[in-house]
Formats: sequence, structure tokens, C-alpha cells
Amino acid sequence: MSPFHTRILVGALIVAAQWLILGRLQLWNSWPDAVLLYVVWTGLQLGRRQGALAGFASGFAMDALYGTWGIQMFAKTTTGFLMGLFQSSERQILPMIPSFILGGSLAVALLHNGLFAVFTALSAGTKNISIVTGVWLGSSIYTAALAGLAMLFAKRTR
Repeated sequence: MSPFHTRILVGALIVAAQWLILGRLQLWNSWPDAVLLYVVWTGLQLGRRQGALAGFASGFAMDALYGTWGIQMFAKTTTGFLMGLFQSSERQILPMIPSFILGGSLAVALLHNGLFAVFTALSAGTKNISIVTGVWLGSSIYTAALAGLAMLFAKRTR
């Protein structure tokens, strides 16, 4: 199996895990976003084109599953493209420093979830404070915690 096909399979499995497991682990109207972490990882490893394509494909799948047509796709494509701007030219392995992973994933999740919250509020025509506290802040912290756990797991398996 080629690396391209492997990356597509991994992306599909992460979308399925997000929909079947992680999307149901809600705490105070917030949930972790493993698909966002996959899009960020793809953008950082392969550049802005591949990051945007991974964001578009996974966002389209998430929109189809959750019925948020266009919102996930736009937020994830934008995030994948922006993260691809920080691609390493030497294709070196990114440092696995806990504060770097937690801080970086929190910043990226705040950007992504901010876009998602604004467009969700606009499409629903609501001004509910739970969009700010749950969707934007809570989900960003929850996603950063998931990134920290993934980093610990990745360090243990090396």
C-alpha cells in the first residue's frame, strides 16, 4: 500500500473514531477533535496543499455525518492550509516537547473552534453563551488534552 493510500485510510479511521467514540465523550457541551489533530499533523508534515486537502476531505466527511454543511469543511481546510505554512523544509520529525504540543494544539484549536463557533452561531442565528464556553473554549482545551495524551502514547511506543 502506498503512503498516499495509507494516509487516506488513517484519515478515514480517525473520522470514524471521532464520530463513533470521541464525539460522544462530551463534557459540559465540549468534545475533543481528533480530526483536527490529524489535519494539523498532515499540514505540518506535508505542506499547505496536503494540509488543505486533508482538511477539505475530513471536513466534508464530518459535515456529512453531523449535518453542518460547509462549516467543518471551511474551518478544517483553512486550518490545514495555515498549518502547512509551517512545514519543515528538512522534513524533520517535530519535537515532542509537552509544553510545545499542549500550547501549540491549544492555539490551533482556539483558531479552528473559533471559526467553527462563529459560523455555527451565524447559521443557527443564535447568541447562546454555551457556544463560547463549550464549543470554543471547552472543546479547545479538550482537544489540547487529547493531543497531550496522543503525544504521551507516541513517546511510549517509540
